[in-house]
Amino acid sequence: MSLLECLVGFALCLILVGPLLKNSGELITKQIELEKTQSLALEADRALELIGRAIRMAGYQNSPNPSTQKTQQSKHGFIQIQKSVGFRGSDSIMVKHEVSKGVDFDCIGNVISKERTKQHLAQHGFIVDRQASIPKGMRVNGGSLICQSLDRQGRIQNTTLMNGIDHLSIEPTQAGYQATGLSAKGAQTFRVRLEMTDGARIQRAFERTFSTRNF
Repeated sequence: MSLLECLVGFALCLILVGPLLKNSGELITKQIELEKTQSLALEADRALELIGRAIRMAGYQNSPNPSTQKTQQSKHGFIQIQKSVGFRGSDSIMVKHEVSKGVDFDCIGNVISKERTKQHLAQHGFIVDRQASIPKGMRVNGGSLICQSLDRQGRIQNTTLMNGIDHLSIEPTQAGYQATGLSAKGAQTFRVRLEMTDGARIQRAFERTFSTRNF
């Protein structure tokens, strides 16, 4: 076989195999994107469920007693939202409630005991911050969702739950909301929107609505 015949055969192989290789590459790319999207959806669902659980618990009181009479008259202090204080203008939320007679968990899965309270109240907070392990100037795949809870000494501790958070917004859907708290009359409803990213091509938004149960 001459060199010319080899080159012609090689060219014919490229013509025949090239489209197959291209299609295979596109399928692999789409499969990777699909897996990333599913992973982001699972992370978003977990984050929204944790935030929703905190909102539903806001203002819970185990039983009236002298130590809680003061908080009964100012329930707006049980849930506080701050606008545009986190990563890329994300909102933050802090929720307070008493410990129930059952088993309660904080946002990182710790059983809430009396030691993990402050002034008889448990606290759960969520804020999006820049990924701590990424050097400045390097491209990041979003920020980190931080859980703020109380340790056994009643001090605030920050724990990273997940990365890939591009933006978190928490908006009231009823009147009576102020930037520092809520009206004490009636349940309040909030629309929580979480924007997720892989830092490259994938951008997905997830949204759910939650209502307080103890106002």
